[in-house]
Amino acid sequence: MAADALNNPHQSPLREVWAVAWPTVLTMTSFTIMQFVDQLMVGQVGPTEIAAQGSGAIWAFVPLSFAMGMLSIVNTWVSQNVGAGNNDRTSIYGWMAIWMSLAIWVIVLIPWAFALPWFFSLVHPDASAELLQMETQYGQILMVGGFFTLGARGLHQFFFGTLRPMIVTLSAVAGNVVNIIVSYALVFGEQGIEHLGLPGVPGIAPMSVAGAAWGTVAGVFVELLIPMIVFLGREFNDTYATRANWRPRWFAAKDIMRLGWPGALQWGNEIICWSIFMTVLVGRFGEESLAAGWICLSWMRLSFMPANGFSVAAKSLTGRYIGAGEPDVAASRARLAMWVTMAWMSVCAAGFIIFREEMIAMFVSGDAAPEEAARIIEVGAGLMFVVAFFQTVDALGIVYSGALSGAGDVVWPGVLTVIYAWGPLVLGGWLLAEYAPHLGAVGPWIAAAVYVAALGITMAWRFERGSWRSITLVERGSDLLETRP
Repeated sequence: MAADALNNPHQSPLREVWAVAWPTVLTMTSFTIMQFVDQLMVGQVGPTEIAAQGSGAIWAFVPLSFAMGMLSIVNTWVSQNVGAGNNDRTSIYGWMAIWMSLAIWVIVLIPWAFALPWFFSLVHPDASAELLQMETQYGQILMVGGFFTLGARGLHQFFFGTLRPMIVTLSAVAGNVVNIIVSYALVFGEQGIEHLGLPGVPGIAPMSVAGAAWGTVAGVFVELLIPMIVFLGREFNDTYATRANWRPRWFAAKDIMRLGWPGALQWGNEIICWSIFMTVLVGRFGEESLAAGWICLSWMRLSFMPANGFSVAAKSLTGRYIGAGEPDVAASRARLAMWVTMAWMSVCAAGFIIFREEMIAMFVSGDAAPEEAARIIEVGAGLMFVVAFFQTVDALGIVYSGALSGAGDVVWPGVLTVIYAWGPLVLGGWLLAEYAPHLGAVGPWIAAAVYVAALGITMAWRFERGSWRSITLVERGSDLLETRP
């Protein structure tokens, strides 16, 4: 249904947005669900394991986020070429996402895996040897499977751009099922979860945090395998020449880098700033505050990753309609996606307030002492109030940044995000942690609320100002493949 969106003038705008968004929402939530499940499982082992999994995951995600930010622009090139009738070019960008993922894995991710032990000892000089070992091990395993993660996310952008998100959704569901099964088997092994009465898997030694990492790698492998099979299948080969265009094409790599570097800067810098925010600013208040912060961030991810699904839908539809020469329709679809996202995140905000203690307590089990568990729940409940405060306005920044990217307006949002992340988020968080220590971990999170609100309002202003309407990326019906190297 999504692929026929432009060819059905009688379809309601809301139905069109929803047709593209709902499978994209499930897909974008996939990796977050994997991390959430990992954290929920290791939380049954102990609070130190929660802190290790959170720190290992976010610092491993730093180089991945730079690459994902760049590869996300594949959606823009594919959707605008499809909208312009240039089907023969689209698979070239899909293949380049795979080739670039392989290059980044070899040049960046593997060296980063070797550097993680030194890095964690630098950022956590006072951490226990147990915490350092577990967070390093978790991050290194994710880097070993980094090609699967990048390749899957890059190829997903091709399917988003062709308005075929259901293919990616099926792979995401399958990947999460594999992740849950493998993670459970490896985290708990033959011991199972005794305090919950859940059985173990005979013959497997429990691996704790490392087992959760291998479960994630198995899941993202499935997320790459399924779309790759479809990508090379008869239907897509007949439409987009996917088998003939497998060779690396330098012009496509340059296109991706030319428009993708602001996204790489935006995604990567934001993850760096959030990593500093959590491990340094929140972490200075102790492991209990750090564990509470990671739990809150996990719930926050579950709220904004569906919102990112609507952002991808806005990007796909904006690019498609701009390629078809209908910018007004593109704008209306972006606004509609924004209103739906604001409604979703407002519901999340209410849930964060009403069930805040229960949501934190879900993660607190294992070998946590009663006093330690009570302290984590107390700190986490206070943080959930702050997280709830900025949920609704966060929808503005998430959806409108996607719509701007679909239109090709990428430099200004990328640079602005860098400025805001180092300003209100990091500097503001440091000031509150340094000069208002009585607020505890809540202080830096107040700065985070200011950052999210400022970014959302500014992105909305940029989109409604309409500078993106003057950007032209592709020509309708052009056939220049044979003239491009």
